[in-house]
Amino acid sequence: MLFKLIYLFHTDFSWLNVFRYITFRTILSSLTALMICLICGGWVIRRLRAMQVGQQIREDGPSNHRTKAGTPTMGGCLIVPAALFSTLLWVDPSNFYVWIVVFVALCFGLIGFADDYLKVSQKNSRGLSASAKFSLQIICATGVSLAIYLYPGFDTHLNLPFFKRVVPDLGLWYIPFSVFIIVGTSNAVNLTDGLDGLAISPLIVAFASYLGFSYIAGNVKIASYLQVPYISGAGEIAVICGTLVGAGLGFLWYNAYPAEIFMGDVGSIPLGAILGTVAVATKQEVVLVLVGGLFVFEALSVIFQVAYFKLTGGQRIFRMAPIHHHFELKGWPEPKVIVRFWIISIVLALLSLSTLKLR
Repeated sequence: MLFKLIYLFHTDFSWLNVFRYITFRTILSSLTALMICLICGGWVIRRLRAMQVGQQIREDGPSNHRTKAGTPTMGGCLIVPAALFSTLLWVDPSNFYVWIVVFVALCFGLIGFADDYLKVSQKNSRGLSASAKFSLQIICATGVSLAIYLYPGFDTHLNLPFFKRVVPDLGLWYIPFSVFIIVGTSNAVNLTDGLDGLAISPLIVAFASYLGFSYIAGNVKIASYLQVPYISGAGEIAVICGTLVGAGLGFLWYNAYPAEIFMGDVGSIPLGAILGTVAVATKQEVVLVLVGGLFVFEALSVIFQVAYFKLTGGQRIFRMAPIHHHFELKGWPEPKVIVRFWIISIVLALLSLSTLKLR
């Protein structure tokens, strides 16, 4: 919104033309979100502590986590509003994809808020039932997927890395496929959020990667050169990704080990859903498996653990799932687990960017 107001005067002040460049506005949006989180973070932590919004620790979790009980949670109440405010300042408000992402952030944010609120008010780690949470996520994701599918000019072909001539058309099946991407990513990020700074750093890396993907997809010349689908208006998604990178860095300032605040479901659920939505909107859905490989690995560790436990009558593959707890119980210090997982996420992101040339 501020971008449009400033740009009204570009004929009188030629230097204001710089605001029409997506790259410039992406930098501004990232810095704006970062400063909001840094400035407001301390106040938010104090308010959450005063309201006794403390973390509820799983009874079956690692014993060393019990010292974290009572640490302020629901840090998503800092990340998401900072990102949304910065987004609305610097994006083109007429862009369709902007409002799709805003809708996802609000809907999934409310689901996460309800889950966290029940945990805090009931003084346990259960929150919303799995069926209720999953049903609400599917309803929201279906609405978003339908809107994207019906948007004029949207292509339902699947863009596969490494295979430029293999482009299957999913047609109407693109809607359930998109729902699976959005809901799956939301829950995968939610499962990863178990250690100090473990989820937010891979999210920063993932959004930085999709910042590049969205900018490329929205530029007809670069998209043509790299042989990726051109998507009119996708460039504005880069600004959104920039806000999330900035907000993530600001939150990490307080969430780094030892954490002063936890993200909570009000953060992990909408951020994961936004990442999935961005992947769908930029036609880089399959690459998300690589960009968010750490989240996929965490989710699969839970799925395999539960399935193996039921099939074998109580035996386990890992000492504890998600997989980061397995390494904790093997004796790895928490900071070592966190930093090594960060390294993995960066390597995967670099590999995903390499797919732009390997076609």
